[in-house]
Order: sequence, then structure tokens, then C-alpha cells
Amino acid sequence: MDCYICAKHWDPAGQVDGDDLVVVSHVAHDAPGQDGAPVYLGHLVVEPRRHVAGLGDLTGDEAAALGRWLARAADALRTDAGAEHVYSMVVGHQIDHLHVHLVPRYPGTPREYWWSRLGEWPDAPLGDVADVARVVSGLRAHLQRQGR
Repeated sequence: MDCYICAKHWDPAGQVDGDDLVVVSHVAHDAPGQDGAPVYLGHLVVEPRRHVAGLGDLTGDEAAALGRWLARAADALRTDAGAEHVYSMVVGHQIDHLHVHLVPRYPGTPREYWWSRLGEWPDAPLGDVADVARVVSGLRAHLQRQGR
């Protein structure tokens, strides 16, 4: 499989939740551009299972499912992970498979590091594989308690 996102849908490691149309995952250390570096904890990606390049390529059912999962995952980041704000963005520069980033801003983050500079903050919550697994477990449990 040539698409990193399509391939990772077969690997449950890092997956938070999803359904037959959408997958919610935590950004991984082996993601393109990460090169094994620590990742920003709570940085989620919400992706359609079907390989599509952009929002305009989604079916109505896929768009509705994507919206539901974005809302649920953002709520989990606020209520379970303690985010005071959740940024959302679609960039689409590295991988030609739609993925929406949800990036939490945690309390105490200095204003000069808000938005695109969150990971530059010297006290940013960065973590390794074990830290990501802990975050994923908490978010997964939260979403399961909330039901579908």
C-alpha cells in the first residue's frame, strides 16, 4: 500500500476509536516528518477510511461521520485530556489522503506559543510511545463511555 494513512488503518496501535467510515488516531512517532521524535501529546488525526484527497471528495455519509468524530474527539481532548482549547486544521501538504488535525492547547501555555507554535514551547507536553499509549487509552475509554 502506497498511502501511509491507508496502511495505518490496518494497525490498531495509536487508534483511539472510529467506525466503518472514519478512524481517529494519535499522531505517531513514525509518521512522515516525525522521524521518531517525541510527539505532542493529544495531537489527533481524524481520517476517512476511504482514500480521498480532500473534503470535497467525501460522500455525504462520510462527511457526516467525519463531523461527528471531530466533535467527539475534540470533546474528549477537553474533558479527558484537559485541553482548554482544541485547534483543528487540514493542511494536505505531505500526504494525499484527507486527515484533519485536532491539536489541544493545554492550560498554562503562554500566548506566544498558541496555534502553530505549540510544540516549540519548552514545557510542551511531548511524549514517547508509552506516553502516547497512555493518552490513547484515556481518550478511548472516554469515547467508549460516551457511546456512539
